[in-house]
Amino acid sequence: MPASIVILTGAGISAESGVATFRDKEGIWSRYDYRQVATPEGFAANPELVHAFYNDRRSQMRNVAPNAAHFALARLEREHPGSVLLVTQNIDDLHEQAGSHNLIHMHGELAKALCAQCGARHEWRTELSTQIACPSCGQAGGLRPDVVWFGEMPYHMERIYEALSSCDLFLSIGTSGSVYPAAQFVDEAGRAGGRTVELNLEPSDNVYNFDEAFHGPATRIVPDYVQRLLAGKL
Repeated sequence: MPASIVILTGAGISAESGVATFRDKEGIWSRYDYRQVATPEGFAANPELVHAFYNDRRSQMRNVAPNAAHFALARLEREHPGSVLLVTQNIDDLHEQAGSHNLIHMHGELAKALCAQCGARHEWRTELSTQIACPSCGQAGGLRPDVVWFGEMPYHMERIYEALSSCDLFLSIGTSGSVYPAAQFVDEAGRAGGRTVELNLEPSDNVYNFDEAFHGPATRIVPDYVQRLLAGKL
């Protein structure tokens, strides 16, 4: 059994919970121009539009819950005798709700606000607007969703690459394989000698870079894989 496991999750793991994906045919970016709602320039040009976009997503999150795939990964962290680091591209908190603790949100968190004035971060589950003052510095207009927009650097990359450089097993779950730098994680893990496995609804853009691939709904293939891994059958 591998001593060290690094897991990358993307929108596909939350899709069966009812969370909209971004890049699918009917995903979020088919209905919105990402340049207007998910870039620093878009926020500078029209902060009200950006706040409305994320307020709507925040509201939708109140009606979704973790699924079997989220719970399976929490079980793996709980029962695996070695280390398990979960790196998610998702900004929802379904992994936390399912019980995962050793978790990195590389693209930020919908339930947090970041002050562009003082850099403070705050838990934030209600609406944001340009009229709200930062609880830390008292200035209004500087609060934004604490999410990584296009053109910004993902969070905690040094810690992620350090974990990839020493992992025995890398799992990529529910991700398209087209978003960088996450799309390169399989290569990083492979160069370090780790076994690389894709678990996805259908083959990703970089499926041929993996040692193994299993395809199907996340709620079926992820619990099955975790069960077999913990039983020593993989």
